[in-house]
Amino acid sequence: MGDRRRTQRVETIAQALAEQPGVTIPELFDRKYDIQAAYDLFARPEATPDAIQAGHRRWVKAQLRTPGRYLLIEDTSFLSFTHRPGHVEGLGPIGGSGEGQQGFLLHSVLAVRATAPTGPDATGRRGPLEVLGFADQQSLIRTPRPPGEPRGNASRRQRERESQRWLDSGTRIGPAPPEAAIRWVRVADREADIYEYLQGCRDLGHGFLVRVTQDRVLLDPATGQRQGLVFDHVAGVEPAGGLYLKLRGRPGVAPRRAKLLISFGPIRLRSPERTGQAAGAGPPVDCWFVRAWETEPPEGVEPLEWVLYGDQEVATLEAALGVVMDYGSRFFIEEFHKGLKTGLKAERLQLETGSRLFAAIAVMSVVALRLIDLRELGRSDPTATVERTGLELLELAVLGLATHRELTTVAEVLLAIGRLGGHMNRVGDGMPGWITLWRGMTKLRLLVQGAKLGQELDPTETHGQYT
Repeated sequence: MGDRRRTQRVETIAQALAEQPGVTIPELFDRKYDIQAAYDLFARPEATPDAIQAGHRRWVKAQLRTPGRYLLIEDTSFLSFTHRPGHVEGLGPIGGSGEGQQGFLLHSVLAVRATAPTGPDATGRRGPLEVLGFADQQSLIRTPRPPGEPRGNASRRQRERESQRWLDSGTRIGPAPPEAAIRWVRVADREADIYEYLQGCRDLGHGFLVRVTQDRVLLDPATGQRQGLVFDHVAGVEPAGGLYLKLRGRPGVAPRRAKLLISFGPIRLRSPERTGQAAGAGPPVDCWFVRAWETEPPEGVEPLEWVLYGDQEVATLEAALGVVMDYGSRFFIEEFHKGLKTGLKAERLQLETGSRLFAAIAVMSVVALRLIDLRELGRSDPTATVERTGLELLELAVLGLATHRELTTVAEVLLAIGRLGGHMNRVGDGMPGWITLWRGMTKLRLLVQGAKLGQELDPTETHGQYT
């Protein structure tokens, strides 16, 4: 931030957001000075998202350079400020770009440490992961369509321009370490099915795992001749086995346990046509596909199907199951978006310009990872001591009193927080989810605040005052 005091102010704001997620900036602090200081910080030209997250990202990248296997999960979310009266300087059109629809795109790359790829356990769950933090994050603004330009032309050019964020994220992260003991795998949804993205991963030493959306031309590896199209080819490969996968619930869709068939194999993708370059002029992409599809979905439910590209060889069913589990880790980035919008209420910020909103959301983004990390810790190391949760001694003491239990492990802390948030703690309920933990943490913060105020009261003085 260029000044130690500004750095300390960022830390102060982040601490306040962690203690009171979802409240407005004026509600974060008791003193008017701290409120104004927060506004002043976000208004400074030095308060860019890259500067605000610089220390965080340096720590993450240092972790990524230690031996291990890491998934770099990336995705884009739209943050909408359409509800704001009038135009907010520095924001652009979103959605259908209708009158008054304004906001920006937030493209994030979330790093997690993973064990060796394996299939699901007996319940259909993937193995635990360790959340590290953001390897990169970009705030992007759409430019309005020029008056009189056909909507189709503008949409196509907009898609081409916005696809650049996927390439830029690789450049901003930088090349992977050359050591064989370190592996980075970029995990992305269908938007990243871009020829230049796959080639860029190769050039940077990044692995990739991308869901297929483009029905590309395949080439015969032996002759280089056209072999057909991707989707026809993978549909003709017989399944090598299957698995049961536990699917999370979504709005309007109940959680369920799906039975999936799995097929896999090597493929060679022809380079697409580009301006000034014919199809096939660029180098082909040699990779492996994994297809996971559902043949017997519940009535009225759309069957699940994933076709994935991966850079590593998939020669066995076990390897294919590991690929499916790795792709299933994408839910982390979805949970982050939910935490940012629902938990921290980023879209309710009332800051006056886009640059100030970008700065505030850069702080909120790191804070939003805390509960996701805490929940995953309950899976990876549930018997660890309570110190691993990061809660302060007073927080742990108040949590124990409020739930009438002794807290010695991470799992016990999570269940207690979940109980405050409405989790029933029954054996069959499993561990509390993110939203339940967020509700519990919000209630815990209020209880801790009350305990701190109670410590400052003098019973001899207050007794007569309030009787």
